[in-house]
Amino acid sequence: MSYGAKAYEAFRIGDSTTFSKTITEADVLLFAAVSGDNYPLHVDEEYAKTTRFGRRAAHGMLSASLVSTVVGLVLQKPGGIYVEQMLHFRRPVFLGDTLTATAEVVELIPAERRMRVRIRIVNQHGKVVVEGDGLLQKDER
Repeated sequence: MSYGAKAYEAFRIGDSTTFSKTITEADVLLFAAVSGDNYPLHVDEEYAKTTRFGRRAAHGMLSASLVSTVVGLVLQKPGGIYVEQMLHFRRPVFLGDTLTATAEVVELIPAERRMRVRIRIVNQHGKVVVEGDGLLQKDER
């Protein structure tokens, strides 16, 4: 990953970036520790076998956290901040799934130095697991 310099004026509709990561046991356990979310579906294999999924599923917000990475890659330096984010969780994510998150600029709001981005996270089968849109505020130089 690289964070280069990009001024707001250089952004165009359709600019996008991606980031991929395979979700591991360590990721799930560390996310549970950091967030305090130790719900059995995520951390207890025996319990998870009794659920609709039949196995452990990663936290939805762990999957969604990849959005933070792609947004940073879109913003570059100087950075910016998130103003809002809407997410829809479409499918479960399991240990061993490889996720690819994409953020694409779909609207520019020059008067406010803001941009709207479309977010999609797909698994290794190309199935959407998370989607939504966000609003970013770009810092000045």
